[in-house]
Amino acid sequence: MPHRETRLLRQPLLVLARSRRIKDLATRLPVSSGIVARYVPGERIEDAVEATRELAGDGLLASLDFLGEDTLDQHQAEATVAAYVDLLEALGREGLARSAEVSVKLSAIGQALPEIGAKLSLENARQICRAARNVGTTVTLDMEDHTTTDQTLATLRELRKDFPETGAVLQAYLHRTEDDCRALAYEGSRVRLCKGAYNEPASVAFQDRHEVDKSYVRCLKVLMAGQGYPMIATHDPRLVRIAGAFATRFDRAPGTYEFQMLYGIRTDEQKRLAGVGERVRVYVPFGQEWYGYLMRRLAERPANLTFFLRSLVSQK
Repeated sequence: MPHRETRLLRQPLLVLARSRRIKDLATRLPVSSGIVARYVPGERIEDAVEATRELAGDGLLASLDFLGEDTLDQHQAEATVAAYVDLLEALGREGLARSAEVSVKLSAIGQALPEIGAKLSLENARQICRAARNVGTTVTLDMEDHTTTDQTLATLRELRKDFPETGAVLQAYLHRTEDDCRALAYEGSRVRLCKGAYNEPASVAFQDRHEVDKSYVRCLKVLMAGQGYPMIATHDPRLVRIAGAFATRFDRAPGTYEFQMLYGIRTDEQKRLAGVGERVRVYVPFGQEWYGYLMRRLAERPANLTFFLRSLVSQK
């Protein structure tokens, strides 16, 4: 699909990601599960564990995300924490903890709750970090829309006092991110760099695809030249090649950085990179709250929209 058409479709898809009416329709239709299954291996902890096992068999690591965000109910936030703890314990029992980490959205564990959100989400994140350490793995704090960036980084700083292995995520389409990369490119710091998947205003984010790509390269250079552990989240072949060139330029040995890609996207490339000795991690979402995640993936690949809409229409 031409870039102009892709750009025109992206915004309405991101709006649909927050549409309760469309979500209710989509989640009732079994045919739509065909495209859902491409990106989400299942709704249960067992599905996430099995996906991790299959990836490990191909020499790939996993980052597991229990789907859900914008939680405004304390009990739901606590249920999400419990799901992460159960997942981590299951990974430990199955001997898969070192093949996987978990990714956590602070909004899913209470960050957006009025008055108590910052404190509650920090305490909940600590509980997940403790469970991860107990089985020998780590946590990465996912980044969300720009209104939460400062609070998420503040929570990261607090968590790293007791859990310095906690990972961060930075989004290259934000104007601020190059400076955030400089602040986080220190020894022991794990930073996932992605392009960004939220519908952000021009006042805070680059709108042109080429400007986002250029920002990604600038940010990547900062991280690869630094003392931390860069996690290069991209499917773009050109950016993968640039990352490899930076690794050579800055004398980075394999294992001092990693590539990250999404479950169901460019699986052959994931295996190819692992086969030539690169460390590759696959972002694996699971759970019942898959709708918003799916719509963001469609926004990135609108060519899939025709199939999805046909699934909906055929079931009316």
